[in-house]
Amino acid sequence: MASPDPDHVPQPPGLRLLQVLVTVLTAVMIAGILGILGLIWHRYSNAQAPLPEVIALPDGTRAMAYTQGTDWYAVVTAADEILIFDRATGKLRRTIDLKAE
Repeated sequence: MASPDPDHVPQPPGLRLLQVLVTVLTAVMIAGILGILGLIWHRYSNAQAPLPEVIALPDGTRAMAYTQGTDWYAVVTAADEILIFDRATGKLRRTIDLKAE
């Protein structure tokens, strides 16, 4: 007796349904990941950092970097100083000199 031709072997019942379900699951997972990435992109593309409206630096000071905490913000100057300001009032709290001694 000859072996059956692999191209003409009938599929077991329910296999076609299983193939369709796996394909649909794959499509739903891909759509979900794209949706999540889209939401993340939309959320952060319009985000703005909560920066103070105006930072009043002392005369002759040039800002090089900026960072912030919950109730303060700091500016690193070109003269190697850190100026720490109060977020609520905008007044200078402290000056830290970074120059090596």
